[in-house]
Amino acid sequence: MKTCILHLLICCLTLGGYAQSSSSINYDVKGLIADSVTHKPLDFVTVGLKTDKNTPLKSALTKSDGSFSFSDIKQGKYLITIVSAGYQPKIITVDLTDSTKKLKDLGIINIVTRTNKLKEVVVTAEKPLIKQEVDRITYDLQADPESKSSNVLEMMRKVPLLSVDGDDNILLKGNSGYKIFINGKPSSMMERNPKDILKSMPASSIQSIEVITNPPSKYDAEGLVGIINIVTNKKVDNGYNGSININQRFPAGGPGTGGSFTYKQGKFGLSSFGGGSISNSPVTESNSFRTTTGQSSTNLAQFSTRESDRKTGYFGTEVSYEIDSLNLISGQFNINGNQSEGLNQQSSLLKDQSDILQAYNLGSNNEGRGNGLDAALNYQLGFKKNKARLLTFSYRFYTYENKQTNFLTTSDRVNYETPDYNQFNNGGSSEQTFQVDYVHPVKKLTIEAGLKGIVRNNQSDFQFRSFDTDSKQFILDPARTNKFDNNQNVFGAYNTYQYNLKNWGFKAGFRIERTIIDADFISAASQVEQKYFNVVPSVNINRKFKDMSSLNFGFTQRVQRPGIHQLNPFVDRSNPNFESTGNPNLHPTVNNMFQLGYTRSKKGSFNFMVGYMLFDDLIMPVSVTDPATFITRNSYDNTGKARAIITNFNINYPVTKKMNFSLNGGIGHGRVEGLVNGSLVKNQGFMYHISSTSGYRLENNWRVNASMNIHGPNLSIQGTSNSFISSSFSVNKDLVKDKLSFSASANNPFAKYRTNHTETFGPNFTQESDNQTYYRSFNTSLNYRFGKLKATIKKNKRGINNDDISRGSGL
Repeated sequence: MKTCILHLLICCLTLGGYAQSSSSINYDVKGLIADSVTHKPLDFVTVGLKTDKNTPLKSALTKSDGSFSFSDIKQGKYLITIVSAGYQPKIITVDLTDSTKKLKDLGIINIVTRTNKLKEVVVTAEKPLIKQEVDRITYDLQADPESKSSNVLEMMRKVPLLSVDGDDNILLKGNSGYKIFINGKPSSMMERNPKDILKSMPASSIQSIEVITNPPSKYDAEGLVGIINIVTNKKVDNGYNGSININQRFPAGGPGTGGSFTYKQGKFGLSSFGGGSISNSPVTESNSFRTTTGQSSTNLAQFSTRESDRKTGYFGTEVSYEIDSLNLISGQFNINGNQSEGLNQQSSLLKDQSDILQAYNLGSNNEGRGNGLDAALNYQLGFKKNKARLLTFSYRFYTYENKQTNFLTTSDRVNYETPDYNQFNNGGSSEQTFQVDYVHPVKKLTIEAGLKGIVRNNQSDFQFRSFDTDSKQFILDPARTNKFDNNQNVFGAYNTYQYNLKNWGFKAGFRIERTIIDADFISAASQVEQKYFNVVPSVNINRKFKDMSSLNFGFTQRVQRPGIHQLNPFVDRSNPNFESTGNPNLHPTVNNMFQLGYTRSKKGSFNFMVGYMLFDDLIMPVSVTDPATFITRNSYDNTGKARAIITNFNINYPVTKKMNFSLNGGIGHGRVEGLVNGSLVKNQGFMYHISSTSGYRLENNWRVNASMNIHGPNLSIQGTSNSFISSSFSVNKDLVKDKLSFSASANNPFAKYRTNHTETFGPNFTQESDNQTYYRSFNTSLNYRFGKLKATIKKNKRGINNDDISRGSGL
């Protein structure tokens, strides 16, 4: 009996000692908070520690790298609460009962932008349309009801700093020198004629549009005024979801469809989007009047009609596989194509003071076909000690080709001896990109560095065939036929530093780039060689205030390298009196850009930005008239010097509980000068664009919207264009809540046509042109959503961004 009692006492003492030892163990908890869509770490997020009975114990704010930690926590079960403005609250259960694991690492915790739909009387919980960050502004299309009945190009009129001119060309801060990305990466579908793709892309399939106003050094130096990033990613967890949109636009336009799909199962994730459209443009009219000056002045009058049909399709997908918490593989694939047919009829009359010098009627059949493809593979390596530390290896292949044919026949000739002719131009581009990126956070400092190499090839094979009256066949003209091969290699390195304090944020860096260009005219046996070196700095400063406002300052240099269409020496003679060609001798342009912005968000939001830009050797379109041949030749040259002051503003305000109002616009003044055919040409003027939108929620899930846009003149070195006003009215209704919605809209119901009037001048000529386009249109749309998911596909946080080629520039 004594022995049993002794054993019992020993066991009790042992257990008591163990209990005392266990209770004295202290645990630590840490993690990192990130945005579920962009995967960017979030600072100043409130993180709370509570008991499993919901009793508060501790709270903390995340650091600049998104990290947080709690220490000296007793053994037990706890709750981690995460709260941040604009995001859904999140609660995580933490079990601290394993004495062998004193550190609980929660890893990266993704929080989701607030999307919950409350009752109509509670407006404060609606998703904000605009989000201001240090170097970019984000417009949330999913928070805008008009996205259900509009395409992406139409919605761009409402995005801060963006505008769309009378020819549907997108302008960023009044300039066309920018790049367009899809999900943070370049895409072949945005290289040639992005407005056609954006017209066919339903806005309901897009999550947001980011305007990167002052790109940091990690981006290539190209893009004179910034980057437009279209985000298609959807929130996903295990399972799938997606959307399908069917729309019809008439009388000009046609049927279209588009959608998105996401899937995730375990460590595998997939996100894709695609669509297509058929666009028919009925007959419209245009005219042009040119007057030459000098000893023998002339007057040219041309009257034209045109009609066209176009088909466009696109598909893109992203795939990721998470090997483990530190190793991630992802890839992207995009493909697109288009086909067009057009018919033009033109009458031309050239006179001097008293006699007819030349006259003819011209018929032109145009055919075009293009396709593009790009694919990328990324490997991302994380580190155990700090999961915000990343090393990424990336490879990307990209190619596209564009074939154009033009068949011209002439009748009713007066002093016009040029035989009928056909033009063929097969152009294309391909490139391979290799890139390494490294991110290293050190407390409040984040260091980024990277290396990049681009091997690019541009080609053009153009032919000119004249009709031979003897053989009754079209014969190749060697003097107007050539093959153009342009090789461009760009090697770059960058270094960026970001440091965040409580109310201050600093981001600065620099980028160095070496460019080597070899251009061969194979048939003409001539060659052009260029080599240049650029050092590009970038500085961003952000100051936050207690009244939910912030001040941003930015400075950067940007480089514009000429693209294939600007370099291609192919001469387009589809209008015998006006020839268009590229210039293979173009060299890069450098832009110095300063900007200061202010943002305030309370009941509504207010954004204001003022910028100053200086351009030297600006690549500008130039027009020269030859008095001997009566031909105006349009090309490009590094002839421009420009200065511009531009202000942009955006206001979003809930007028009542059911009505909201937004105002978006910009006003600027530009000066440009340059040599045209040896003569100094100057031009200056004001530019502006204003877009206002108002929406009202009715009963039974109905909503009506109205918008008006005012777009001022465009300014170039040799001309300007007229201003115009557009309007739109739409109505939409959820037929099945959160599943099926119907939308209808009327665009410009008060005017059937719009006339785009341009004025061009040179040392020895003036010209006025009027181009008519269909303006009035009606659109109907059905949008179906399926699936129910919660989080986001994990992707590499670094990848290839080839933003070093521009499509053009202007003020």
